[in-house]
Amino acid sequence: MIRLSREITAHVVAEYGSDEMLRRLSDPFWFQAFGCVLGFDWHSSGVTTTVTGALKEGIRGLEHELGFFAGGGKGAVSKRTPSEIVAYCDKLSIDASPLVYASRMSAKVDSAAVQDGFQLYHHAFFFTPRGGWCVVQQGMNDDTGMARRYHWLAESVRSYVNEPHAAICAQASAPTLNLVASESEAVRSASAELAREKPQVALSALKNLPLLSMPKRHAVLISDVSAQHLERILLKTYDRAPDNFETLLGMEGVGARTLRALALASEVIYGTPASTRDPARFSFALGGKDGTPFPVDLETYDRTIEVLRAAVNKANIDRSERVKALKRLVDYGKQKIAERTKGTS
Repeated sequence: MIRLSREITAHVVAEYGSDEMLRRLSDPFWFQAFGCVLGFDWHSSGVTTTVTGALKEGIRGLEHELGFFAGGGKGAVSKRTPSEIVAYCDKLSIDASPLVYASRMSAKVDSAAVQDGFQLYHHAFFFTPRGGWCVVQQGMNDDTGMARRYHWLAESVRSYVNEPHAAICAQASAPTLNLVASESEAVRSASAELAREKPQVALSALKNLPLLSMPKRHAVLISDVSAQHLERILLKTYDRAPDNFETLLGMEGVGARTLRALALASEVIYGTPASTRDPARFSFALGGKDGTPFPVDLETYDRTIEVLRAAVNKANIDRSERVKALKRLVDYGKQKIAERTKGTS
């Protein structure tokens, strides 16, 4: 997988440029097909960590030649992402701060501003010397054992706190508090305004909250809020007075519970309910062969495989590896044809 991922990446970069590799990694359809070509089971959550790990290792030592860099990974490795970015940028003599900020904020959004029950455990950051970047990170729901993957692409991010994702892949909708939904614009402004007020303003609004009759769709529970912890954080936000929600989100100590509390308080005070729309746009992987949660998108799957077939054909790899990769593509093609025939019979 390491050798084949290196050659496919080198080919894509040579043919289309390093920014195109970022775009492809941010596309969940291409990413999943990439994993298939590398030989990984397409419907397993492990494809995320395995593919990004193989790719990071595959380009090791070729980063400057390719103009394509990778940082982060699974577990404790993800925490080294900022230092890896800084180390590369020092050698490139470019400012690392925008890239470090992008890495940190993408992780903060998906762990605190999108509260869907999935805890991040994997964060991979890819970038080019021109400032382009993409993020592929994944969370796990301990109760269900299911994974959810979050894709980001710099060129499509207009705001870190308003519909910033390129895609989110999940098998099914989850109860979600979505503070980066466009519908949550009012609650973002109200939360930032509350964070600038004296702590007692928000704490007073929350004090009697258990007596309120909240709709079942509301993902926020008062039991999630620790008044003592919240007061400490609100004292900090009051002292530093964040200009907007993005600044508030980026503050140290402001996490999921603080944001839930501010969202609740802002609804009580300003009447600004937060969105509970699940931001996932694609099924985990490409759908399911049994039609659950929806049928595989065969047209996109076919087109992606053809792109990768061309890449493998042109790649400078050992003939035996190329034959194996093409055989996997052919096998997937036969399987899809059989499924298509079965579906129409």
